[in-house]
Amino acid sequence: MKILQISDTHNRHRLLTNLPEADVIVHCGDFADNGTEGEVLDFLNWFMDLPYPYKLFVAGNHDLCLWDALDIEDLPDNVFFLQDRGVTIDGVKFFGIAYNHSERLIPEGTYVVITHEPPIMILDESAGIHWGNVPLFKRIMEVRPRYHLFGHAHESYGIVEQNNTIFSNASVHDDQYHLCHSPHLFTI
Repeated sequence: MKILQISDTHNRHRLLTNLPEADVIVHCGDFADNGTEGEVLDFLNWFMDLPYPYKLFVAGNHDLCLWDALDIEDLPDNVFFLQDRGVTIDGVKFFGIAYNHSERLIPEGTYVVITHEPPIMILDESAGIHWGNVPLFKRIMEVRPRYHLFGHAHESYGIVEQNNTIFSNASVHDDQYHLCHSPHLFTI
């Protein structure tokens, strides 16, 4: 299975062209700037039209109108809003959490955790500040997923492995909102 990860597109998702082939595309939040319904609808229309068999996403801190949403009506069967919920695709367990510190909900046995925030001290620094989440770090260390996919800290784009978990920050923009980073592609 190939997983393509993007994050922090901030209304510039349509500038992402020639994306590589994958079985699953994951957006780790901040697809909007101001969190309006119009911005979210524009993103969803683009996302649903992408040619990937499965499409997963979580809300970020800029996606305000989705913070309290339990679900989004009328999504196609292959598009999943992982707001404190999971989905299993070809035997691989994915779980996404909302941008409201619900990390305690991440179940044991999850293979891919999707969040917007990074865990504290792992690819979480931007503008000299560590934006990571301490309880999220603790829960990730308990669950030990194979992958933890996130964004949020634009300047900490990258991939590191720690304790057999691959941590991936796929923020495609820098702090000045220049599109300068490539999406991450994983084969699992």
